[in-house]
Amino acid sequence: MSPLDFQTYNELVYSLQDRYPRIQRSTLVLIPIGATMAKLEGQVLLDDIILDVWELLDFDTGHILNYSYEVYRGGEKLYWYDPFEHPHIPELASTHPHHRHVLPDIKHNRVPAPGISFDRPNLPFLIEEIERDLLSS
Repeated sequence: MSPLDFQTYNELVYSLQDRYPRIQRSTLVLIPIGATMAKLEGQVLLDDIILDVWELLDFDTGHILNYSYEVYRGGEKLYWYDPFEHPHIPELASTHPHHRHVLPDIKHNRVPAPGISFDRPNLPFLIEEIERDLLSS
């Protein structure tokens, strides 16, 4: 079974707090759109970090069609991921079109995003990245 079928994805989304004890709250909602599509939206709170999530999913093809993941601390946007294409930036070719916007010039400073995919759930990667890079043990 594909990791991007509705039932499996639904179970993933609603079991995140069980799988990741540092999650204090999740407002993620998986909303069906017709017979084979859904959108996922909401936030995940880990200590003082907010992960803002938006995905458009096609369960017929088993793909994430589009997404936006933004990470905040204290109201400050630390970074975000998106698949907007930037073919004119050769440094992003290795993970095209996936990339991460980072400080200091967050709008224009982009780096490859090897952990992000259209073919598998991104939530585990994103949460583990926050736990590893932003939260002290």
